[in-house]
Amino acid sequence: MIPDYPDFVPMSLDLKPDMHPQLALTPDGVSEFTFSNLYLFRKRYSYRVSHAKGHVQTFIISGERDAKKFFMTPCAVPDQEILNGLFESHDYWKGISDSVLDPNRVNLERWGISIAEDRDNFDYLYRRADLAELSGKKYHKKRNLVNTFINSYRYEQILLNPESIDPAFKVLERWRQDKGEDGDYVAAQEALEHLGDLNMKGALYYVDGEPAGFCLGESLAKGRSFAIHFEKAIDAYKGIYQFINQAFASTLPRYFTYLNREQDLGDEGLRQAKMTYRPSGFVRKYIGRRV
Repeated sequence: MIPDYPDFVPMSLDLKPDMHPQLALTPDGVSEFTFSNLYLFRKRYSYRVSHAKGHVQTFIISGERDAKKFFMTPCAVPDQEILNGLFESHDYWKGISDSVLDPNRVNLERWGISIAEDRDNFDYLYRRADLAELSGKKYHKKRNLVNTFINSYRYEQILLNPESIDPAFKVLERWRQDKGEDGDYVAAQEALEHLGDLNMKGALYYVDGEPAGFCLGESLAKGRSFAIHFEKAIDAYKGIYQFINQAFASTLPRYFTYLNREQDLGDEGLRQAKMTYRPSGFVRKYIGRRV
């Protein structure tokens, strides 16, 4: 299904059997490097897929953003010849993880490739227990907002599954209407439509009998982390986002040590909001460029 480099095919659901098993074994827990995430954002970034000849697990993802072409290698570094070809047709190498970089740093320097941290794309990691319990002075404000929500509304949490997604669609439409822009609307819509196909898990929240929010994500980093890909709610309910954050973390299985709440993309307001939850660490990512 996936051709050898330099040929590429567009991302599609048909590629899941080839890609998902290998991507699920990547140890770093990069939020972009799940099959679901690559598929759901295939339109935004015009994703196409190839792999190194003789190394079917060495996927090469080609994408485009802001009139710049980039490539990503979620599982391994291709050989020098392939890298040379990729740099001839792309502007930069994106999303390099520690597990891909560390064994190859010396070779990359020798091949004339500079590596730099990509702070805007670091994933934020939080201990699941911290977000579930919100204990201590550092979470005082978050705890107050959760309590305000609990004391103000009647609420219910149910499992999000293919049979219960229509109310989630209503939340998504209201979210887009309130925001006045699409944001990641298209990806979230497809995530709900293909919930079963993509093996994503989530919860739907009712407030006073009406659908008011949902949370959707998946396991990564060999089951150590759970990535929150989509969290949508109706802002009119004070404290609802803080409540969903806490409630969903508390219902996840305990074997998930961390919640990965993805990157801030350089948005200063989003960065400040993510930092208020006191991340325990980051999934670091790097950019590679030809010197």
